[in-house]
Amino acid sequence: MSEHISEPARLRGDCARCFGLCCVALPFAASADFAVGKPAGKPCANLGGDHRCGIHAELRQRGFAGCTVYDCLGAGQKVSQVTFGGRDWRRGSGEDARRMFEAFPVVRQLHELLWYLTEALGLAAARPVHADVRAALRKTEELSLGTPEELAALDVAAHRQEVNVLLLRTSELARAGVRGKRKDRRGADLMGARLRGADLRGASLRGAYLIAADLTGADLRDADLIGADLRDADLRDADLTGAFFLTQPQLDAARGNARTRLPDSVTRPVHWTAVAVL
Repeated sequence: MSEHISEPARLRGDCARCFGLCCVALPFAASADFAVGKPAGKPCANLGGDHRCGIHAELRQRGFAGCTVYDCLGAGQKVSQVTFGGRDWRRGSGEDARRMFEAFPVVRQLHELLWYLTEALGLAAARPVHADVRAALRKTEELSLGTPEELAALDVAAHRQEVNVLLLRTSELARAGVRGKRKDRRGADLMGARLRGADLRGASLRGAYLIAADLTGADLRDADLIGADLRDADLRDADLTGAFFLTQPQLDAARGNARTRLPDSVTRPVHWTAVAVL
């Protein structure tokens, strides 16, 4: 494996080694998540000359909650330090900046796949496909280390589909040992759904819309949460032990407390209300 992605910790944003790419390359619209909008390629007004956010400690209070739930999964520092060899977009040519901003979202998608594939290798029940997972992991990493030209020409959607077939098989194997009927709510519209205390153990919630859903005390053990939209979902007292394909940005967008049980792959968001564990 490459030295650049040798452990899961490398698949987290490291702003100190990035040139503020998420604050420039990505567009956002004025909404409940962003106080103002901006087009892709334009620096956010809050971005300082040192590539740091000038209101980082007050993002939620200033109307930029969307920034607090975003993680490039390590793509920012890779594009900054590896793809472009440490060349600052502010000091290079306009063409270099454009190529860097185009490469960033591509590498971010590849790093998301690296996150899922890395987690798949940690699922003992998916051992029958681990050899294929390792091969996909190597290929995805190699693609993420491509030149700016190679990244621009990459058909990311096709590669995602190729990896998704493998991740689906991984999910089936990982959930096969869960007793009882395993619910299939893939892509389901569960926005605002009342699921307090629901038995969702071993469920497939791939791509499900769980925006503002009440999942208080729900049993989500060993559930597949890949791509589930958990914005403002209430996870207080819920049990997500063993849930897989859950990323930190998904969790950061939800609400929970100190009694929410989490898988080892993620950390408890700092903005969750601290409640003493009973």
